[in-house]
Amino acid sequence: MGWNQIWNCRWNIYANLTEKKALKDVSFTLRKGIYGLLGENGAGKSTLMRMMATVDFPSKGNIRYGGKDIFGMDEGYRSLIGYMPQDYSVYPGFTAKDFLEYMGVLKGIPKTKLKDRIMEILEFVDLSKAADKKVKTFSGGMKRRIGIAQAIINEPEILILDEPTAGLDPRERIRFSNIISDMGKDKIVLLSTHIVSDIEAAATELVVVKKGKVLETGNVDELVQKVRGQVWETVVSQKVYQQLRKERSVIHLKQVGREVQVRFIGEEYPEAEGSRAEPTLEDYYVFAGGIMEENS
Repeated sequence: MGWNQIWNCRWNIYANLTEKKALKDVSFTLRKGIYGLLGENGAGKSTLMRMMATVDFPSKGNIRYGGKDIFGMDEGYRSLIGYMPQDYSVYPGFTAKDFLEYMGVLKGIPKTKLKDRIMEILEFVDLSKAADKKVKTFSGGMKRRIGIAQAIINEPEILILDEPTAGLDPRERIRFSNIISDMGKDKIVLLSTHIVSDIEAAATELVVVKKGKVLETGNVDELVQKVRGQVWETVVSQKVYQQLRKERSVIHLKQVGREVQVRFIGEEYPEAEGSRAEPTLEDYYVFAGGIMEENS
């Protein structure tokens, strides 16, 4: 399939894993762009991505690409995807170049094309200077980048990244966000994380998952606007704070001497003279999670 066909493709996911109850009645559609799959640990993100990568199978329902069931497409579908699982490991005795050659052969890339492709990818993930170094000498961030490299070496149309920034320091996370953003122009990129700032940095669309269900999908900026006018910041006494946290969704707090600087969601609190704050994705996520708890 060419890039012009990606925009119109859809993935519809309906999963009900009755034994684990990991996912229930999940349904959404993806088109070309960067999607953040946001949810707390245990929400079902990894299970969902493993099914999209055909590592696991839904016990009920289907996942379709371009109108075709992905499990029926078999190798035809797997040739279109790049996948980096959450617990990604590399072969420590290989150099970066040898490892990518090995992965390229497994993915069926012709050897005549593979050499140039390896150097191109190493340059893209900023590992060209480490091409002949053994992977066992790599830092955590470098190992994550070689993970990205193997995922995109076959020039996939669909890229599935499960917690790619887990354990990285701030500098490496910024580097990763830049790499991911650069790939979103001509691919479907699905980025899973429980770190809200990673979504804000790279994704334009959002899929929020909680307790095996999809809360909501949509444009990141539009979803954030749903909590406009309901986010407050104020400084209160310890006594007022203890009462406020029982009645409002508290985003974060900071001790200021004997008082507490607090950010919360909801109606204005009578005992706290606060001011409305500009909403963020983190505010929306807490708000959306609270709504789901009320309706569950």
